[in-house]
Amino acid sequence: MSNLLSTAERVARRRDKLRGQGLRPVQIWVPDTRAPGFAEECRRQSRLIRDRETAASRAEDDAWEAVSWESTADDTR
Repeated sequence: MSNLLSTAERVARRRDKLRGQGLRPVQIWVPDTRAPGFAEECRRQSRLIRDRETAASRAEDDAWEAVSWESTADDTR
């Protein structure tokens, strides 16, 4: 039974192996999508972006769509 590694030993070995491969651990903090108000805040920010859309940005989107459509049409030849 002395062959069995503890959880801490297995984790340490795994981390050492990953470090040996040139990797390092990184911890990041992200918004908690389960938090009260998260969905409403997403909607609020989405509305801000939508409402700030300008005629110039719509024209640019239309131009990209036209180019995309043309290249798709060329592919069918």
